[in-house]
Amino acid sequence: MIPLFSVSMSPEAPAAAAQVLSSGRIGQGAKVEEFERALAERIGNPRVTTLNSATAGLQLALHLVAGDRREEGDPEGEVLSTPLTMEATNWAILANRLRIRWVDVDPATLNVDLDDLARKISPRTRAIVVVHFAGYPVDLDRLGQILDEAEARFGFRPAVIEDSAHAWGATYRGDPIGSHGNISVFSFQAIKHLTSGDGGALVLPDDELHRRAGLLRWFGIDRTADRLRNPPDVVEWGYKIHMNDINASIGLANLAAVDGVLARHRDNAAFYDRELAGIPGLELTERAGDRESSFWIYPMKVEDRESFMKRMDDAGIMVSNVHERNDLHTCVREYSALLPNLERVAPRIVCVPVGSWVTDEQREHVVTSIRKGW
Repeated sequence: MIPLFSVSMSPEAPAAAAQVLSSGRIGQGAKVEEFERALAERIGNPRVTTLNSATAGLQLALHLVAGDRREEGDPEGEVLSTPLTMEATNWAILANRLRIRWVDVDPATLNVDLDDLARKISPRTRAIVVVHFAGYPVDLDRLGQILDEAEARFGFRPAVIEDSAHAWGATYRGDPIGSHGNISVFSFQAIKHLTSGDGGALVLPDDELHRRAGLLRWFGIDRTADRLRNPPDVVEWGYKIHMNDINASIGLANLAAVDGVLARHRDNAAFYDRELAGIPGLELTERAGDRESSFWIYPMKVEDRESFMKRMDDAGIMVSNVHERNDLHTCVREYSALLPNLERVAPRIVCVPVGSWVTDEQREHVVTSIRKGW
């Protein structure tokens, strides 16, 4: 089978991890700091806080912007979010004891429908979560205009959290995702473009949020203080969700090679864009000139998805819709909403292998197999 996912691991990573393992210093230390500096330089934002997962980053991000109501709960507090994503995006809202308000999707991009988002902002909105689905950036300028309108109407500007788990290396208007003034959360989980084995990063828009995030990832304790002789006071309690030097060393090794990985994803995607255009029963997603996707996955919309998937399976090509719509789970039934775009598009979504491991011959096989019909 041509795999849908594979691990992109630098050959330098094992030695880098072994060096940390033999050093006797494997917790959050110098390698974590080095990784954060390197990430900040790539993203163009100095306020990077690494964590043990992107899920932890999403939970901490919501705590930072809506946590003042956490202790007593906030029965009216809502977070606007898309149901077309990995469950981690939305379970972070539940973990902060906030309500989910579902926003429909844009069938052209599979990102959030910004018109529906604009309609659903209200005095109950505590934050907005957007997902750069498959690595294709949300229209952040249009989103900014919506926030301007909300501020004029309601007197407050909802915080935006960009779930950028798919979007390492993606750009909007020429600038990397993570540098547009919102909170961004990246994933370095095993099968992402950039992996640290597991891990994530929270990228913040201001110094105060960055300071708090650095404390709250480790119980709220200032790690720079002399905790043995002069234990610091904990002003705001926190978690244990920091990254360690083992993961950071793997991340650093892979960061040196990630541009090549990303370029191959894009080259394979461009090939599919050319070769799959106009095939009956198959529709490609949007390509706007002001943004560049990372193409972590390559989603398409097909008629009779069941038959398409069987045809691909018979051809030795692994395919999947990757993410099930979150709003149908029992645990979020109380938040159910009419989402007509999602109803129409979700049964048609399927992804074919696009990653750096897909060879020229394999991508030709994918195209040839699709052209034969299903």
